Amino acid sequence: MLLLASIVFALQVTAVTPLTGSTSSQHIENQQAKLAEGILAAEAERGSVVPTLLSWNEDGHFDGAEAGGFHGGGPPTAFGNGLDRTLRERNIAFNVKVYYVTGEGSRDSELLVDLGSPSDHASTATRSFTVYDDDVLHRVNETAQRAEPTATTLENTSMSNSTYLGYNVDPDGPVYNVLEVEVVVWRM
Repeated sequence: MLLLASIVFALQVTAVTPLTGSTSSQHIENQQAKLAEGILAAEAERGSVVPTLLSWNEDGHFDGAEAGGFHGGGPPTAFGNGLDRTLRERNIAFNVKVYYVTGEGSRDSELLVDLGSPSDHASTATRSFTVYDDDVLHRVNETAQRAEPTATTLENTSMSNSTYLGYNVDPDGPVYNVLEVEVVVWRM
């Protein structure tokens, strides 16, 4: 009788809920992190990330986006299409933040995609991209779903230092800035 009472007591004290941490939830987080790393690596290899990052307009935000980035999914570019195909079609929400070096040498950031607040079990992947003085700004062609080059180079842009691409960190050299792209993913 004592043994049976001990077992009943132990079962009542320890409850397993859907929010209880487990190896399966850790496995899902690891899969999502690898998926985010993979999409960044694949799109970097295809050359679609930098044109999207350089799609900036004089209004002070990404071309084709509202202030605060794109809110309905990835931008209408090859990089955004890759994010949507790889993540959104699998019911994985994501935010994309771009970090850059300011004139004072500190870091600041700009949201490229904002699909909401990440859950506590979100995963993150980052990758750095160097942009050069002779790289050109791009404009988003929403019909063609791509970023198309303009004739304006970063070196010749008239953007102020208060904008995203207004900081030339190496005025005497070829490097314009180093951008770090952070993709945060979580289950919807």
